[in-house]
Amino acid sequence: RLPLKNGALAFAVIGDSGRGAKGQYQVADQMAAAHTEFPFNFVLMMGDNLYGGDNPRDFDRKFAQPYKALLDLRVKFYASLGNHDDAGRQILYDHFNMNGKKYYSFKPRNDVQFFALNSDYMDRRQLEWFEKEISSSSSPWKIVFFHHPLYSSGRKHGSNTELRTVLEPLMVKHGVDVVF
Repeated sequence: RLPLKNGALAFAVIGDSGRGAKGQYQVADQMAAAHTEFPFNFVLMMGDNLYGGDNPRDFDRKFAQPYKALLDLRVKFYASLGNHDDAGRQILYDHFNMNGKKYYSFKPRNDVQFFALNSDYMDRRQLEWFEKEISSSSSPWKIVFFHHPLYSSGRKHGSNTELRTVLEPLMVKHGVDVVF
């Protein structure tokens, strides 16, 4: 049974979700069922949000329809970009809450700040933004999320050691609590 501690911040996490196929609907149904027992207010999207085409019909078929039950409950989704995502279109999609940015932060409440990074293009500009944002954060909880894992036991896509070398020192220096 999931903990429902008073004052806890409840959220869900998904990734590699954007095919619009049966499996995605099954996951969405399980998320909606879990929401009735463990009401979360938002979902972190770990990238590869839409595979293949990304015209308006694709956004509907591969996102809005599968997650309709959650969207109807006003559950917000916060996306990060993956290597299969078209940043130009996805950052503008209202339901992804990226507000036209490839990387961004949001605070669902004062004691927690989330940082969505674009791990596919970790350039100097993004790293400078991240260091500035995380060093000025007054939230005791800092949570960073992105597509490529720093540590993974996966055979096909294992740990991203290059990204780890760049990000881990910044996260340790600024007290990051959780990395997805």
